[in-house]
Formats: sequence, C-alpha cells, structure tokens
Amino acid sequence: MADPTGFLHSLAQALSVMALYPAGHPSRERAIDLAYQHAEELSGDRRAFTFLEDEVVYGRDRLRDLKGWDWASRLVDIGVQRLEFERQVTRDEFDEFLQEIFIRLNPAPVDTAERRQMRSFGIRFGSVGLQDQGAPPAPPETTLDVTLGDEAETFRWLQHEIRDQGMVPLMEAEAVVRSLSVAMHADRRMVLPLLQLKEFDQYTTTHALNVAVLSMALAQALGVPKKQIRAIGVAGLLHDIGKIRIPLEVLTKPGKLSDEERRIMNQHPVDAARIILESEEELELAAVVAYEHHIMLDGGGYPAVHYARECTLASRMVHVCDVFDALSTTRPYREAWPQDKVLSYLDERAGSEFDPELVTAFNQIMRAGAAQVRVLNEERTTT
Repeated sequence: MADPTGFLHSLAQALSVMALYPAGHPSRERAIDLAYQHAEELSGDRRAFTFLEDEVVYGRDRLRDLKGWDWASRLVDIGVQRLEFERQVTRDEFDEFLQEIFIRLNPAPVDTAERRQMRSFGIRFGSVGLQDQGAPPAPPETTLDVTLGDEAETFRWLQHEIRDQGMVPLMEAEAVVRSLSVAMHADRRMVLPLLQLKEFDQYTTTHALNVAVLSMALAQALGVPKKQIRAIGVAGLLHDIGKIRIPLEVLTKPGKLSDEERRIMNQHPVDAARIILESEEELELAAVVAYEHHIMLDGGGYPAVHYARECTLASRMVHVCDVFDALSTTRPYREAWPQDKVLSYLDERAGSEFDPELVTAFNQIMRAGAAQVRVLNEERTTT
C-alpha cells in the first residue's frame, strides 16, 4: 500500500546517509533501497507532492503528520517545490534522482555534461507547475524564464472549485503564491512577472495573479516579514474571488452599468469575504482584504462604512495594486492607460483614496527601478 509519508521520511534518511558514506557503502545502499521500495509503491499513483514552507500536500491531501517538517523548507530552498513519479522507475534511475537532489543540497562544481545526463529518470520535480522538470536551479545572474501559464491554469481550476464547492482550496492558493514568489526572486534583482491580457474572458485570472505579484513586491519593499508577505500574496490572489457570482454579461459589459448592475458589481467584496471565511480560519486576512479593498482612505468607495475607521495595511496595499493593474489593462469600455498616467493617477489621489506612504513606495518600485517589470504572454488561453 502506498505510504507517502513513509516515502518522504525514507527519502530524507537516504539523503542524510549519503552525506556520511561513499557510494557502495552498505549503510548507504540500505537507506537507498528502503527509499526505493517506498517509491515503487507510489509510482503508479501519479499524484504529486507539493512542498510549502511548513506544509506537505500529496495530490490534494494535506499530510498533517508532516506539518512543520524541516525537509519541506530545505527542498523548497533548492528549487524542489513539487515532485511527481511519471512512471515506474528503476533502481538506477532512482539513484540518479537522489544524486541530483544531493548535489542541490550540497552544491559543488559539477561537470555540465554529467549534470545533463542526470536529468531524465522518470521523476519530475521543480517549481509548482513542474516548469523546472529536473533542471538545476538557475544561478542569480541568469535571465528569468517563466510564463506563469501553469499558475494561471491552477487559478482557473481554483475558481471552478470555489464556484462548484463554495470553498477555497487553501493549499492550491498558497502553492500558486509560492510559485509567484519563486518567479519574482529568480533573478539578482526583484522581478515582477506580470501577465498581459489576451482575451477579456481571462481578465479575472490575469488580474488576480498580477495583484498577488504587485502586492508581494510592495510588501517586500516595506520590509514586511517573509511569512506575512505570502499571506498578503494570497489575499491579493483572492481579493476579487466574489466576482465568480457576477454574471459574465455584467462583468464584460462595454457600456455604463445600470443601477441594478452596479449593485451586483459592488456586492463582490462582501461575497468574497463570505466565501473565504467559510473556507478556512487561516484565511482571515484574505477575507478582510477582500471586504476592504475598494474602501478609500477617506471612507469613500464600497462597501459603505458606517463609522470612520482605518482599513488594514494589507487592504490598503492591495487597493493600490488593484487599481494600478485595473487601469493598466484594456477593458471592454476603455483602452489600457500607459504606466506613467496610472502612476500619476495614484499620486493625485494619494491622501484621499490611497495611503500616501504606500503610493510613494509603489511608485518607487515601478518608476525608480527598484524592481524589473517583465510583461508576459500566457501560453495557455483556455478558460
């Protein structure tokens, strides 16, 4: 019977023993044999492992016994965020796979030709979406190579799950944000990989990923702790999830909305907060951000506030990023604004609609080269 937890423990044990004994040593071979035995039991399952900082997911199941497992963060740090058996592997192939992981954990000069020979052994691993597929992690000075197509595909699946089940798949949302974070930091300087809209039907997906990236960049620029940056990224990803309840003809209407259509549109922050709160206690921040992200600094916007109060910092951050991406995108009723015009709009409304300190930090990121912006075309366009 397949034992995913047992496999991961035996994998970690084999990698630890490999650091102590040379190839061919009986202790090393026994540890690898045990890990391979578990791998054989899993190879027909075709479910992938997803590693987060303190969580492990197998398929869609959270392995609760491995919460806080230190090897999860170690694997993520070397670019192994996901692992999947493509087929039944041989003992030699499994040994080559272990060698590749061991090299990543213990970097040393390795002949390039030798590294290339170790890349096809029936086990896929890399970042979420399996974009890496076993290739060694890129050094800091290399060019970012990412499309975000897999992340967009996952988010569209997530939207369908929420529409059908009424619940947010937290692990998948966190995995998308983690993958976006990896893409942002795959270069020496911070890179903002933003998706360019091809068809308006993709707007909610494109917008969600862009707002998540921009929100994490702004949080990082403000010195927010790493774990909180990811929470803000999840909030940015889910901020508009209430729009799944808006009819497509209202979302894509090219002309002015009627009073009833405007009422339906303005309901999406409340709907989003309800969906998120009913899903996971851990998503409390995302629920607050979803509810508040259209409330202005001076109390205007929607939902209407009945007494003066300050929205959370995360909500104020997502508000800035939300408006920036919305104005930068062609909509059915207007063309996209150029970046300078959008940033000037943020400046003009700082102090009334937006938090001035956040606008200053955001504009510095976009104008002063604090981050490199790369606009990407998503290859997958199915909805």
